[in-house]
Amino acid sequence: MEALGPYNGSVVVVDPLNGRVLSMVNQRIGLSAGFQPCSTIKVSVALAGLSEKAIQPATKYRLGGMKMDLTYALAHSNKYYFATLGQRLGFEKVSQYARQFGYGEKAGLNIPGEQPGHFPSAPPKNGGVGMLSSFGEEIQQTPLQLAALMSAIANGGTLYYLQYPRSQAEIRSFTPRVKRRLEIAPLIPAITPGMRGAVEFGTAHRAREDGPIAGKTGTCSEDHTHLGWFGAFNDGDGRKLVVVVLLTGGRPAIGPLAAGIAGDVYRRLAEEKYFSAAQAVSPATLISSQICCSR
Repeated sequence: MEALGPYNGSVVVVDPLNGRVLSMVNQRIGLSAGFQPCSTIKVSVALAGLSEKAIQPATKYRLGGMKMDLTYALAHSNKYYFATLGQRLGFEKVSQYARQFGYGEKAGLNIPGEQPGHFPSAPPKNGGVGMLSSFGEEIQQTPLQLAALMSAIANGGTLYYLQYPRSQAEIRSFTPRVKRRLEIAPLIPAITPGMRGAVEFGTAHRAREDGPIAGKTGTCSEDHTHLGWFGAFNDGDGRKLVVVVLLTGGRPAIGPLAAGIAGDVYRRLAEEKYFSAAQAVSPATLISSQICCSR
């Protein structure tokens, strides 16, 4: 809540090793019907392109007057690269993989009020599959859906049902539930350099801190509302944590600012030794102190 400060939005924090939601600030937005994913959809499209061998990670393609590879395109969120990739794959393949990764269905298990978002059944009228693949046109993504996908990338390919224990009894009885296994383990090393590059020198540089973070920003407007997304996981040794930030409304609602908020969360937890082997702050402690946060 302190990291989000005065901005209108939601912060969702998930343990990627079991699908447990540790905190959700502003559940009204976090459990809404979803928002346009903006450029965060590029992670799904990149995985689809690699799965179908439509791209090779190290191959540089000449697009928009310059040559770039996948790492550069992800780090700088290049729209030409992903619009072209989407057109090369075609709507059916983009849709097939997106739905496999959790779009259009609830990410959680028995989370009251959660909505399934929306994935279109046909290419968007505005820009077709190119706009869908580069800006998420006509898609409604929820913060939980992005958190579930980021968790699967962080843990090597397991898409968990997200569960949100709200009492000490639910915490004690928590049991991870696997939704499905994604065949992405061989592809993760191809996309993480671009996601880490986003933080180290690209669109998410405001999230940069001492430990390595991999993530993807998104900035766009939907129905005249400014949106700023950032989905990330810390990519070093020790405990991993997925943080998703969504900002809605007002000109400060941009992906780089969302990245800065996520970076602040990681920094604050690092100061509390949360990621160290000693685990001075336990997940149970975090949950019990944040259970109130329905801001």
